[in-house]
Amino acid sequence: MRIEDILAMEESQTFDRKSINIASKDFSNHVCAFANADGGIIVVGISDKNRRIEGVDHREKDVNELLRVPMDFCSPTVPFAHELVECVDAKGKPNHVLVFHIEASPFVHENQAHDVYMRVGDKSKLLSYDDRLTLTLDKGLRSFEDFLVPDSSYEDIEESYLKEYLSLIGYSKSPREYLLQNKNFAKEKEGELQLSVAAILLFGKKPQSFFPRARVRFIRYEGTEEKFGAEMNVIKDVTFEGRILEQVRQAVAYIQTQIKERTYLTAGGIFTTELEYPEFVRTELVVNAVTHRDYSIRGTEIQIKMFDDHLVVESPGNLPSQVKINKIRNSHFARNSHIAEYLKDYKYVKDFGEGVDRMCREMEAQGLPKPEYKQDSFILKAIIRNSGYVLKKADFASEKVDFNPQKSDFSPKKVDFGPQKLNFEKMVDASTYNITMKRHMKAMITEVGLQQVFGAKYVANSLKVSKTAAIGIIKKMFSLGVIKPVQGKGKGKYMLNQETSKDQNG
Repeated sequence: MRIEDILAMEESQTFDRKSINIASKDFSNHVCAFANADGGIIVVGISDKNRRIEGVDHREKDVNELLRVPMDFCSPTVPFAHELVECVDAKGKPNHVLVFHIEASPFVHENQAHDVYMRVGDKSKLLSYDDRLTLTLDKGLRSFEDFLVPDSSYEDIEESYLKEYLSLIGYSKSPREYLLQNKNFAKEKEGELQLSVAAILLFGKKPQSFFPRARVRFIRYEGTEEKFGAEMNVIKDVTFEGRILEQVRQAVAYIQTQIKERTYLTAGGIFTTELEYPEFVRTELVVNAVTHRDYSIRGTEIQIKMFDDHLVVESPGNLPSQVKINKIRNSHFARNSHIAEYLKDYKYVKDFGEGVDRMCREMEAQGLPKPEYKQDSFILKAIIRNSGYVLKKADFASEKVDFNPQKSDFSPKKVDFGPQKLNFEKMVDASTYNITMKRHMKAMITEVGLQQVFGAKYVANSLKVSKTAAIGIIKKMFSLGVIKPVQGKGKGKYMLNQETSKDQNG
């Protein structure tokens, strides 16, 4: 890191500057704040008020005190790295600033006064008790599913549900013993059992009497967007309650009744049916929402919103601090580990951590965009798009290609509507591939010139699909003989196979 880079940076969520005169106890607030949030860099030796470079040379005692802060003033200890960066101070003399590199931590760190700070924007914020509790839950140190529910008792358990589960997992002791001896499901207080949140949600007679919004709501809209007031376009609104397993089963089954099917006759005379969304993806979205929602948020339920061209699952709760949207495909975090294990025993959760990655693969295999995730306030949204969305995008792309003279070459070698390209399209139509895949291939036949060399990156950019999906499209075009490999142009390069087209024409 160079001093020029440091001076160019603005204070933010992940960057701060402090004077060498800062007291150790005050510095600990900022160290804890960074560790409790997203990590970042704290530079010591530059005034945070006027950016005056003070430097840290000849302040050995102060430097040593500050280096001790992450270990001696923070609990638990905050891991960090540090470096000295050369600079010229305000007096024009060679000097150094001290740079702390702090990683985001899976733990909640407090200062010597047992206060907890968190970095919010460009400030280190002292957390209230409620905010501190939320941070603890987000970091997975204490889950809301383990909290005991006041006024609950064994009478609130539907014993048949519990016995069914114990038979499934091969547990031989009594249901009461299971609750007391496993997963903090219950505690005995003055001779009475007090149940945890998880116990009520999994085995309760009426979970919604304790948690009214711990349920799943399905809303079907007409069109492609949500409208309100006089234009409200809701055509179905169904709510699923009961224990967790019932909610999952009912929601998954109901979505199945709302999924559109496209049936068409293949070249071999066989009818093929294509669903809007892969079955695994639909189920996994519901299971993920129920498993990972924040049940401490009581003001709303899980909502599944179906539109003509996409489906959105909204689950209450922020992503845990250690899980990032852009890395969610390969991340794993179970906010409610007992619920996750329970659903795994019922075969709804496969292998922990593989769900999102498999959804992406199944969507790409069907020629559909991979799932999108968005954090909107305290709601996590998962979005999948169907073939109607893909066809609309492909139509738009084709229009741009066909009618944009800047992009298309209308010379005789690249006539989009020539007989050779029409033959290619007939070959695609005669194949057994699904409608979406056929549309992708035909769009590429329209897109590329007869002599044009292209690869997976070009296909991905043209169709707005992932590179994995683009490779699959190329493989299928090659299997039909529509394209042929090109030598001497680099690995994985192809062009339209004019010989095949001539054979078909002849």
